[in-house]
Amino acid sequence: MAQKPSIPKGTRDFSPAEVAKRNHIIQTIKKHFETFGFQPIETPSFENSETLMGKYGDEGDRLIFKILNSGDFISKVDDVTYSSKNSTSLTPKISEKALRYDLTVPFARYVVMHQNEIDFPFKRYQIQPVWRADRPQKGRFREFYQCDADVVGADSLLQEVEFVQLYDVVFTDLGLKGTTIKINNRKILSGIAEVIGAKHLLVDFTVALDKLDKIGEDKVKAEMLEKGISENAISKAQPLFELSGSASEQLEKLKDILVESEVGMKGVSELNEIITTVDRLGLQSATLQLDVTLARGLNYYTGAIFEVAAPEGVQMGSIGGGGRYDDLTGIFGLKDVSGVGISFGLDRIYLVLEELGLFPENIETSLDVLCLNFGKNEGFAALKLVSELRKVGLRADLYPTDAKVQKQFKYADKRGVPYVILLGEQELLDGNFVVKNMKTGDQQAFGLDAAHQFAETVKSDF
Repeated sequence: MAQKPSIPKGTRDFSPAEVAKRNHIIQTIKKHFETFGFQPIETPSFENSETLMGKYGDEGDRLIFKILNSGDFISKVDDVTYSSKNSTSLTPKISEKALRYDLTVPFARYVVMHQNEIDFPFKRYQIQPVWRADRPQKGRFREFYQCDADVVGADSLLQEVEFVQLYDVVFTDLGLKGTTIKINNRKILSGIAEVIGAKHLLVDFTVALDKLDKIGEDKVKAEMLEKGISENAISKAQPLFELSGSASEQLEKLKDILVESEVGMKGVSELNEIITTVDRLGLQSATLQLDVTLARGLNYYTGAIFEVAAPEGVQMGSIGGGGRYDDLTGIFGLKDVSGVGISFGLDRIYLVLEELGLFPENIETSLDVLCLNFGKNEGFAALKLVSELRKVGLRADLYPTDAKVQKQFKYADKRGVPYVILLGEQELLDGNFVVKNMKTGDQQAFGLDAAHQFAETVKSDF
């Protein structure tokens, strides 16, 4: 007996209806990427391992899918390494490539390799799949799409402001009103680590802090202790957990906390400029909120960091995120190229739109018109008519066989086709075709030379 087929955990098949909804999101995001002046690029699905490893912190490195070398890769491993059963020493000998973890590091690699062809500042967008060996759960998959936009080659804070605006217009266009764009600055977190005496444990501090909304304050503090951050340091950081009030009020309190940290005060100044500018410009439907516990665990962020939360009442993780990275290209040899970027979480946005019923009504309709097939001669005439309808922009099709009319109608109904054309022997004699509105049941006749007139009627209904 043949084995029942399956797919790997954390991956999915997508039905035509699901693809239509995903394309609706992608096309909306892409439209606004382009109106903001971003240009598209694409990079390979896998990179050399050294391109990816060490760029996302220890936790990120563990989630990178490694690709085994082709051929008899085990025979090239020496006995000592093989018998040690140490994955750290074994992996480089059997795997030289890995699936990309995100689109930002490959983008930095792209910029370095193509720096002589690029006009800076370079605004790029990229919509491609990425892979992470994560534990699958709601809204989190092992294979998923990222929709990224980045600017490299300029350090103006106006770009952070632009990204806040970009989030706002995209989510407003999708009908997803009431999103919260959370903002913080890694310089503030560096300053706090400095004033509490944990500067040397900045990465551990930020990784733990980034989990606050997931595991709570007590567990975050327990993880900090486990990572070697002292109780005294955690006690000094307590004001961070208790900050409240408006953005301006929180920034004033941060000035008191960070008064002895130059880098921390610079972070406060940057945030103040971004928030003030956004307030002056205004947003359509989103809210910009300062969240000083927002850390985002990726090591390459150096300035402003963003995370977007779905509207209140929707149980979902972040649906977007990003931030400033001042020297990401430096890891590939190109120094002093500042960048900032954001990402839209396609899969989570899909789930939120589905939960809130925000997809357009007719989005799953893949055909405007189905022409029934009544036989060889009628079928040929119907195919000519279908060809004319396609030329004027309708999604039209002919049922391939002259099956029972009831079966053909059932097929049209299952596919949600709004109009069905009947072109049988009598219609050919009369020189017309009959259109049935599947929703109302009304029928109307059109001349065989009136395909354009019918098409205009259909388009006016959509």
